[in-house]
Amino acid sequence: GLCLLVLRVFIGVHVFLVSCALPDSVLRRFIVRVMCSVLGLFVRQSDPQFRDVNVRVYIANHVTQFDHNVISLLTSCNTPALNGVPGFICWSRGFMELGVTGSRAELVDSLKVYSSHRGNPPLLLFPEEAATNGRAGLLRFSSWPFSILDVVQPVALQVQRPLITVSVADSSWITELLWTFFVPFTVYQVRWMPSVPRRAEELSEDFALRVQELLAMELGVVSTRLTAADKTEHMKRLRHTSLLPFAPGGYPGQPLAARPRMPSSLTGVSPEDVRITAMAQRVKEVLPHVPLEVIRIDLAQTNCVDTTIANLLEGRVPFFPESKEAGTDLRAPSTSQAAAASGIQGSIAVPSSKPATKQFAKSPVERHLSLQERKRALYDYARR
Repeated sequence: GLCLLVLRVFIGVHVFLVSCALPDSVLRRFIVRVMCSVLGLFVRQSDPQFRDVNVRVYIANHVTQFDHNVISLLTSCNTPALNGVPGFICWSRGFMELGVTGSRAELVDSLKVYSSHRGNPPLLLFPEEAATNGRAGLLRFSSWPFSILDVVQPVALQVQRPLITVSVADSSWITELLWTFFVPFTVYQVRWMPSVPRRAEELSEDFALRVQELLAMELGVVSTRLTAADKTEHMKRLRHTSLLPFAPGGYPGQPLAARPRMPSSLTGVSPEDVRITAMAQRVKEVLPHVPLEVIRIDLAQTNCVDTTIANLLEGRVPFFPESKEAGTDLRAPSTSQAAAASGIQGSIAVPSSKPATKQFAKSPVERHLSLQERKRALYDYARR
């Protein structure tokens, strides 16, 4: 892999120079396609007879950072630069710079003006606006690519690669390019689908969903309602909340010095014990009068912080309170009344219209009211 990487880096420089020197034509696309096969990029197309020369907008699913480069090897097309700083890098990657930095409405207006000139190549747009691995489903299509013209042509793209996944979330295009050079080959399968016109009085959102369903059926995946923003939020949560398997207590992207240190008593224990201990500490913060060992035993069975708190509050789990006052007054396992009384008297003062009785009431009605009052007060404390 390293030998291929070093060799293909030098060959890739020549491919870039050739693609820049030759004008856009069938000869240029053939030469660059042959040179890309040396780089391990093999492009195959199915049903080329469906490609409509009159269609000005191609709609494709997004798998890798180089989808637009691959499809441009089969037909002349341009992909506008939506993200990134315009300049040499943007141009060298094959994006078209429109000089629009405003809203999507300004971008759509510029693309309409671009498409109105018949001499310009067709547009290649990716309504998903984020790359996925292409194996599970399609992200929800944005509606703005379907506001440009009333006829679009879907393009189904599938990518296969041995050993290494074709798309790694949250990785840069340089990393993807190096992995492409590292693996023996990457096969791009492009399938042209019949053009899809807009129906009478059909909104752009409905048009986008209809094309998304057609592409999902062609690819054999599901059509989801997840957006690119959902993917961004998901990756943000993974970076900040997921535990690394090789660094207990650490978070992706967090410096080693800033990671919380694990207690010395947890050294050498299994990750399951570490997780139970962390959950037990959360329950302990809510119910400080409950012994930690009782919490751990119940968490091992429920595996849920909320369920354990409910069990302790409602008296399904007997225990002796750790509070000194509760330990002298109560000689039997605690019920919800004792837990509530200990939590209220030992932790906070909860205002109520009628103070909770400190002894067992004789009337069932009074006992019931006292129980409900204590439970309500302890629930309020747990919420705070």
